[in-house]
Amino acid sequence: MADPAEHREEEEAAAAGEEEDTGAQIAPIVKLEEVAITTGEEDEEILLDMKAKLYRFDKDGSQWKERGTGAVKLLKHKETAKVRLVMRQAKTLKICANHLVVATTKMQEHAGSDKSCVWHAIDFADGELKEEMFAIRFGSVENCKKFKDLVDQIAEEQGKTEEKESEEASAAAELVEKLTVSSEDKKEEHVEKEEAPAAVDDKKDAKE
Repeated sequence: MADPAEHREEEEAAAAGEEEDTGAQIAPIVKLEEVAITTGEEDEEILLDMKAKLYRFDKDGSQWKERGTGAVKLLKHKETAKVRLVMRQAKTLKICANHLVVATTKMQEHAGSDKSCVWHAIDFADGELKEEMFAIRFGSVENCKKFKDLVDQIAEEQGKTEEKESEEASAAAELVEKLTVSSEDKKEEHVEKEEAPAAVDDKKDAKE
């Protein structure tokens, strides 16, 4: 019969042998280069990032169709201050919504669900501008309200910005018009002064 002490020593030796570092280095067969991934969101600030499920209204079938489940974001551009809504599918990262939040963007509560919102947009998710009707569903009433309130706030701010830009453009146009009229008046005045001496010479010639 084997001595238990000897058996224990053999197990400890075997374990020590497994943990022993031989110092050997195995080089990888394939060297993978690090690839920089760009999302197009590098120049934008994230105002909102929440999980949700998106639906698109199919006009031909007159029914709602699931567009994808993932993270919906509201992104503000650092230079232009324009805000766009972007949503990607969770697993594939495929874009299922991509459009600007403009002054006319209006979020409405979905009938029969206080966790959902409905809105219209000119969307670019498929690579071309298309008028779409979207519905989005969140996991809680609080998240839905937060999303709706923020979009409404952004739309209001965009409306004020557009109104200000319009007023500035009108003021600039009026200023250009005044400068043009002033310049034309000066030209006419200059022509009249040039014609006046000629008229005086004609009178002198007539007297002589």
